[in-house]
Amino acid sequence: MSRLNSILRIASLIAGIALLTGISIEVLTGDHRVYSDWYMRLQLVACMVFMADFAGEIVADYGAHRRFAPKILFLLLSIPYLNILRWCGADIYRSAEVAVAALPLIRSFVAMGVVIRWLIGRGVRRLLAAYVFTVVCFTYLAALIFYDYEVTVNHALHGFGNAMWWAWMNVTTVGAAIFPVTAIGKTLAVMLPCLGMMFFPIFTLYVTDIYRKRHDDTE
Repeated sequence: MSRLNSILRIASLIAGIALLTGISIEVLTGDHRVYSDWYMRLQLVACMVFMADFAGEIVADYGAHRRFAPKILFLLLSIPYLNILRWCGADIYRSAEVAVAALPLIRSFVAMGVVIRWLIGRGVRRLLAAYVFTVVCFTYLAALIFYDYEVTVNHALHGFGNAMWWAWMNVTTVGAAIFPVTAIGKTLAVMLPCLGMMFFPIFTLYVTDIYRKRHDDTE
């Protein structure tokens, strides 16, 4: 990997963390009706960094004669759709804005996932680390979305702490005493337990792999 690609990946990581921090502040302190101008500028800058990283990857892949098609998803997740819609004067509902704004956040998680791959070795350990990272990120994002949609209509939701508790209780398949009232909230209530149930076989595989290696070492 060239020095430029390394710099772009680090820049993407920083942009991803900044974007995740920004959306957290926006959801917790915003008016839940329209995104603030400062967040729109932050998202635009982050998306520009993501697109620069994508361009660097394409140049590197072209020199190595790799295929372009697998990278196209990164480009689609890097486009600042929300900014483009505002520039075009499109009037969309807040619910649609949240869905559109989530796309660059997914690209942020991809940038963070690259760092996880750098830090963790190959094999089952990398698989477990990647999945734990995915579960944590998706659960946090689900809590943000749940809070943003439900806080004004769900009287059982008292603050973001309740939203985080609701998300983690659902991902562990235990369930929570807070029942969603919006369509998005109900959808998340179905997706989170599914994500949690997918985690347990991978965790079992990791524990089995550790036991097998220790057993082989003792023989």
